[in-house]
Amino acid sequence: MEFYIEKASKEDYQLFADVIQTVWEAMEHKEWYMADNAEYTRRMLDSGKGIGYKAVEEETGSVAGILLVTFPGTEESNLGLDIGLPEDALPLVAHMDSAAVLPRFRGNRLQRRLLQAAEEDLRAGGIRYLMCTIHPDNAPSLRTALGLGYRVMTTKEKYGGNLRAVLLKELSPQGDA
Repeated sequence: MEFYIEKASKEDYQLFADVIQTVWEAMEHKEWYMADNAEYTRRMLDSGKGIGYKAVEEETGSVAGILLVTFPGTEESNLGLDIGLPEDALPLVAHMDSAAVLPRFRGNRLQRRLLQAAEEDLRAGGIRYLMCTIHPDNAPSLRTALGLGYRVMTTKEKYGGNLRAVLLKELSPQGDA
């Protein structure tokens, strides 16, 4: 199978929610994934506080996976606060908020490709810090993030008492090596 990555439109919010729900329902360890709902996804895409990416299977046009990136600004939810980033750095943080690949498309490195596509755009847009949370036992997602240069900065309870590793990847400004 061949895939391409494209930006999502704000009208894709329900598609994102459906992919996320399908992935969550198929998970053996449901506590590993905080499933965003359609309303949250719609609000992020509509408000400009989020951007979406889709991995699409070329032959059928089927959406195989999604990534929602959000921009927390100086809100209390900014993961930069969990690792002590200075206040002036908070607007430069993007959350790699929700990544989900449908079970039948796994093994094609789609999570990696979605994250890489977003990273290029975010760097060009002046974002300096990419952050995400991953359940410490979710080895496939941790392997992907660590392989892309993310570092585990801390492990703590988040999202109503769920244990999460908080990861950071620092981007060099566009044009720097």
